[in-house]
Amino acid sequence: MSEQQPESVVRAWRDVVATARRSAADGLVVGTSGNVSARVGDLVLVTPSGVPYDRLGPGDAVGVDLAGRPVLGELKPTSELPLHLAVYGETGAAAVVHTHAVHATAVSTLVTEVPLVHYAAALLGGPVRTAAYARYGTPELADAMLAALRGRTGCLLANHGTVTYGATLDQAYERTAQLEWLCRLWLTASALPGRTPSLLSEAQLAEVTEALKGYGQPG
Repeated sequence: MSEQQPESVVRAWRDVVATARRSAADGLVVGTSGNVSARVGDLVLVTPSGVPYDRLGPGDAVGVDLAGRPVLGELKPTSELPLHLAVYGETGAAAVVHTHAVHATAVSTLVTEVPLVHYAAALLGGPVRTAAYARYGTPELADAMLAALRGRTGCLLANHGTVTYGATLDQAYERTAQLEWLCRLWLTASALPGRTPSLLSEAQLAEVTEALKGYGQPG
């Protein structure tokens, strides 16, 4: 990355690379699958297409404007760029994480909405929906994703993976991790023959959502 880039852009790219590598280390992606982006003003920094995350360095930054036009770098952006831009266009997100997490992807082939087996769903805005299948990289996938994200901060993509967003990359990644854990929990609980997991009601989830407003340290 050019030394002339603002510190905010340099820092954001460093965080994008670190988050992409973390997703691989945590087993949420394999090879060059999945992608990560961060927004700095009208610039979207995004992982490039087909480049292993451990090979990315400061000089490999890829940036586009909110219309997808190249602004920074020489590498081709991820094929899922329409998905990322759709999130930025419809939400106040500053970061987006897309993975092929195994348990979440498995659940995406089974249900249109993740069963409320745990209150972790509240961390994603409510019951997590599954977006209708569409080929990767297409406007149709972006549209289906936006429908599933309505009122949520994460969703499943049918037969594909996960998408989460947040005010920071750490927050977006935490939501991805929670979604994968939630799906793993449901698969585990539902695997016992002859038994059906008990589920939370919408009222119980709403109670948790309210309680979470005061969670954590003040400030």
